[in-house]
Amino acid sequence: MPQPTLILVYEPEKACFDRLVADGFPAERAAEISSYLAQSTDLAPEFGMLAVASEKRGVAFMAVELDNAAPVLAKADPDTTLVWTLTDGIAYFRGGAAPAMARLNGLRTVGADDALFALCQDKFRSGAVLGALGLPVPPAGFARDGEWLVEPPASSAGWFVKPNRLGAKIGIWPDSRITELGHALELSRRVFSHYRDDVVVQPYVAGRNVRASFLGLKKETGVEALGIFFVDSGGDFQTMADSMALYGETGQAAKDAGTYAEPELEPVGSSQPAADRKIRAIAQRLIGGLGLRDVFSIDFRVEADDTVHLIEFEVCPGLPCFDFRDYCRRQWGMSLADAMAETAANRLTS
Repeated sequence: MPQPTLILVYEPEKACFDRLVADGFPAERAAEISSYLAQSTDLAPEFGMLAVASEKRGVAFMAVELDNAAPVLAKADPDTTLVWTLTDGIAYFRGGAAPAMARLNGLRTVGADDALFALCQDKFRSGAVLGALGLPVPPAGFARDGEWLVEPPASSAGWFVKPNRLGAKIGIWPDSRITELGHALELSRRVFSHYRDDVVVQPYVAGRNVRASFLGLKKETGVEALGIFFVDSGGDFQTMADSMALYGETGQAAKDAGTYAEPELEPVGSSQPAADRKIRAIAQRLIGGLGLRDVFSIDFRVEADDTVHLIEFEVCPGLPCFDFRDYCRRQWGMSLADAMAETAANRLTS
């Protein structure tokens, strides 16, 4: 019988950048957009470690660029192959095609099915689904290039404006928290001009930023294995510049210059155990009602009185990011490479 094999499919930053430039995006905009694929840049130097960690567990490892994935997956043995999608996307990025190709070829996958890869990338639609499930997601308006498609609800605290399909938990610019809806339309024109995207406009919710990370290292792993942490970066919300400073080539340059600074991580359960319990209950609802599994992350805002606001979920979290590495160390006592290899081996060899 062929050796069990883990195939990691990823889209490189440069491939995305070149495609965006060819599509008419200015180089500066293409660099900003493609920076969201920095996890492929950050993990690539560790492919060797992943291969070693997998081999120790009787699994062969293969990293495949997205543009080369179709013929590789078409030839793979459904009985012995597991596909893990590293980078997602349905608009600027195309990684959401990988789980669909795996399904087309009858291959097992790590992570949610391909329908959720598409849903989580469209924040307006995913918010509607989360609201229908009774989860505490802020209601949203929707605008395109200065025109309302759906007007946002009233809000005494103001609103928050974010792109619909491009890293949508971030505000892009420091003025993304607004007090006048006319400013929201101006931001929608700016987002459309820069990124050809719509914007979601939600009532501003107070609180601290929280990331819940999950890796189902064992098949029976449940929400008890969630790592739920306050992520304090010194700002109320993350901008495009903040994001670029942490990952990829920009993040590496900051490390080389000695200016790199990761946000602080603090367990939510240490100071707000009631909020921790609420978050685990929400995650369980997402697992049962939406189909999250294996590997995912969820972003929240948590207020001092334990009020929890669900902001978004990701079925393809940034595995090499500082927070997920920290989660693997704390929850599983493993490096990222060992945790990934162990997860794959538990699915392929049991």
